[in-house]
Amino acid sequence: MTDWFAPTQISKFWKHILIALLCLPLIGCGSDISVEPSSQEPDPVVVDIPIAFIKRTLPVDEDGQPFEFDLREPSQFVPGAAIYIKARAGVSEIEVNITDRAFSAISDSDAETENAVEQVAPYDVKDLETSYDSNRLLFSMRAPEDPELDEDEQPTWNLWEYNRVTDDLRRIIRSDLVAEQGEDTAPVYLPDGRIMFSSTRQRTNQAILLDEGKPQYAGLEESLRRTASVLHVINSDGTGIEQVSFNQSHDLDPVVLQNGKVLFSRWDQSAGDKGIHLYQMNPDGSELEIVYGRHSHNQETSPQSLQFVQARETPDNQILLSLLPYEQSRLGTDIVNIDVTNFVDNNTPSAMSPGMSGPAQRSALFDNVDINSEISPGGYFAAVYPLWDGSGRQLFTWSQCRVFEPEQVVEETTEESSEEISEEVSEEIEELPLEETQAERKVLPCNNELLALEDIEVAPELYGLWIYDPAENTQTPVVVPQEGVAYTEVVAMETRAVPANAQQAAEFDTELEGLNNGALHIRSVYDMAGVDTTPNGLTVMADPNQTSADNRPARFIRVIKGVSIPDEDTLDFDNDGFGRNRNQLMREIVGYVPVEPDGSAKFQIPANVPIAISVLDVNGHRIGQRHNNWLQVAPGEVKTCNGCHDPNSTAPHGRLDAEPASINLGAASTGVPFPNTHPDLFADAGDTMAQTATRINQIPYPAADIHYNDIWTNPELQTPSAEFVLAYQDMQSAIPISASCGQDWTNLCRITVNYPMHIQPLFDLPRQVFDDLGELVEDQTCVSCHNNVDIDGVAQVPAGQLDLRSNPSTDNADLLTSYRELLFSDNEQELVDGAVIDRLVEVFDADGNQVFEVDEDGELILDAEENPIPVFRTIRVNNTVSTNGARSSSRFFAPFATGGAHDAWLSPVERKLLAEWMDIGAQNYNNPFDIPAN
Repeated sequence: MTDWFAPTQISKFWKHILIALLCLPLIGCGSDISVEPSSQEPDPVVVDIPIAFIKRTLPVDEDGQPFEFDLREPSQFVPGAAIYIKARAGVSEIEVNITDRAFSAISDSDAETENAVEQVAPYDVKDLETSYDSNRLLFSMRAPEDPELDEDEQPTWNLWEYNRVTDDLRRIIRSDLVAEQGEDTAPVYLPDGRIMFSSTRQRTNQAILLDEGKPQYAGLEESLRRTASVLHVINSDGTGIEQVSFNQSHDLDPVVLQNGKVLFSRWDQSAGDKGIHLYQMNPDGSELEIVYGRHSHNQETSPQSLQFVQARETPDNQILLSLLPYEQSRLGTDIVNIDVTNFVDNNTPSAMSPGMSGPAQRSALFDNVDINSEISPGGYFAAVYPLWDGSGRQLFTWSQCRVFEPEQVVEETTEESSEEISEEVSEEIEELPLEETQAERKVLPCNNELLALEDIEVAPELYGLWIYDPAENTQTPVVVPQEGVAYTEVVAMETRAVPANAQQAAEFDTELEGLNNGALHIRSVYDMAGVDTTPNGLTVMADPNQTSADNRPARFIRVIKGVSIPDEDTLDFDNDGFGRNRNQLMREIVGYVPVEPDGSAKFQIPANVPIAISVLDVNGHRIGQRHNNWLQVAPGEVKTCNGCHDPNSTAPHGRLDAEPASINLGAASTGVPFPNTHPDLFADAGDTMAQTATRINQIPYPAADIHYNDIWTNPELQTPSAEFVLAYQDMQSAIPISASCGQDWTNLCRITVNYPMHIQPLFDLPRQVFDDLGELVEDQTCVSCHNNVDIDGVAQVPAGQLDLRSNPSTDNADLLTSYRELLFSDNEQELVDGAVIDRLVEVFDADGNQVFEVDEDGELILDAEENPIPVFRTIRVNNTVSTNGARSSSRFFAPFATGGAHDAWLSPVERKLLAEWMDIGAQNYNNPFDIPAN
């Protein structure tokens, strides 16, 4: 268990100077704090506002060093905190501890003492939020550790509420059993009285896993280090828990905006860590979209990327939030104001605000807070809370920049510093014990001269609680700083308007809601962030008379679902279960839908699951890069997106009100077909082709098979393209769908491709050609030639240096030989004296001279006949299959192309199976429960 104690003792001299403060000008730093008391009268409005704040001991680790905080650990337990309330926001107002009473081991008498937080270190509390009527306080709290319990049996974070009118403190979930089923953090009141919070419960996800035939478990986030914490809602009485966000990593810090939307921080890790960005959605999980920050993490002066967390809206619709690295050993940071209305990134305006140059991020208070340097001249903020009374004032917790006095100037500065002390403060110092007035190391406020010294050393943080008045440009103390103690969060318990009720999804389908499905409408896959990527324009591409189906690059969409990865207690398996590259983890396929001639598509998808999409060519090969962000739809929601996006582009994308208008303007008028298309498909003005097709023929659900049927070509003008199906039922080996799903494809069915079960059988399948007399003419079985022995058992070099046998690899017994050979580079082999060995070739230098073995002195090493010994090397054979997908694996598919050496040896549906396996990551397994037990 971590040890908790105060940091190095700081000179009481500076402590008493700070206590003497009543009001001081807003500090830009670079100069000493004034110690003269202010004659300014207290603001009566501010005084009458009750405030709540978290007070904690400055934490240190077991070695006495500052504790390391990690944003990726929302359930991180840092005992030593308590919540205090002041009836009025004044420095002389009594602060009352309201959380000690939750735990019987802490006495009520201790709870109201000034230093109670130092005495009640065993528990932790965070995430303060107030009700709109100002009467209730919502927060997360974790009980003290129990030394008698194992780590996995320790208390979890729970939701708590305090009513200041009745002085009642209660846990939201009364049942101990239910309360301890997840780590519940970051609660916020919704306008309808319910509570949204982040939790590891994954309530809906676990239910879907059970429906899919898997055990119930909470999945790990995508770095596989901890359980993912995502957004849930709960009734105020602790009942009715529902999961509403379905990220595969964390969704944190929800806050309800004035328009009813929920803004939150999402950790995007699909296919690799992209950072924590701002997203928004409706409280039911519909209309999920990114808001800000995808390309704003790495600042020029920052040694590490900064994340966007702990957001809070201001009365003027700006967003206050903390900029934090994943890990840091201090409590403070810089807090910025972000204009999310006009910007999607720090220097990228929305398409609706052209010409604005930014930056979108501006320091909320001081302009000289520097979190990228060892010492910040402007100090550090731990929290900022805007008042909603129209004054523009803000509560904030702040630690002034402080440094230890350099040893070489201590003696010459002591006398001078003493003369600057006011008479009142001097008298107080004289009353202190001698050892306290002559502390070994004094602390000084930063100034330019001190910061210019090479050996200057930053002093421990010293947080006070202040209020900033922009009209007067002053900051007034509300809670005086106290050595060894920090004020990490603050809220004002003031009445504010209840946010608007979030609107239902812009397009809603009650029939889909009953099926527990939603729908996705893509206006055109040829729309790349507002740019038409078709060679001759979208109008030409959409006209069947000008562009046939065979000449359209985008033909189908593959719908992909992320697979939740269990922790080791649920299922223990090696990383080889993922295969060559763990980046894509495991993926399942929901199914396939066609792309219409104008690049549009509209199709159903299962609600409340993480979804990604890929655009495919006629062979089912993915074109373009993977879609590496998780989508979701609520039941009944019909979600629209304009098109696609290059992940390396900074152009606005993913937020409809900020990205460029769609390149697909849709049908020009109502009641007539699109130009040169089938007359039965009459459009409504503005319709995409997908909207027209689904209005007449219903919205399709993705199918397990790729099926093309030309519904658009007008047979009176042109012959329709041929219909074709790539159906699993035509395969002769094991297929990646269950027998029941083969009969009835539902929203719980998945295509799950496991290499040993579904890919290896393609290579083992007998493919022999016989003549009319039954004589074997040709053996096209893959493993007949791609083997280290021939049909008679005689050693041979595998054809194409590719061994496709199904035995365990000699390089890694957890992988099949064929998997290892396909996905990893190897050495070229040759047959020597009846044995297959690595081929060695002589080495020559850049001038073409043969290279010989030499000793450490550079002298030639001679053999027994006193001849120099040539240097030999192996020859590298590159991998045939790439985890980047089928189009990056052309060496594998080339022999099966028309006119290739293996033309027609694999059927189209077999090639489609191989392509989908490669496109989703070429995993060894895509269901962790199919992996053989260790």
